[in-house]
Amino acid sequence: MVEKLKADARAALGAQLPLWHVDGEHLKRSFRFETFVEAFGFMTRVALLAEAADHHPEWSNVYNKVEIALTTHDAGGLSARDVKLATAIDALI
Repeated sequence: MVEKLKADARAALGAQLPLWHVDGEHLKRSFRFETFVEAFGFMTRVALLAEAADHHPEWSNVYNKVEIALTTHDAGGLSARDVKLATAIDALI
């Protein structure tokens, strides 16, 4: 079973993932692109990462904006899986 992040690991997230923010038990980030096609292409690349990791985001898309929220339901909150996927998502940009 995946374990929820301890308090010290949660506290380090701001430095480790400065473009993301913790909102309750979610790690969130907003992305803006020039066009819908660019946003959708980004979502496709994220979907491939998520599928390979067997860890799927909660997300939404409106035109050129993509909102991503990561949490590990099995752990009841944030886990190392969320940090790993957020890091991989950041590498796409």
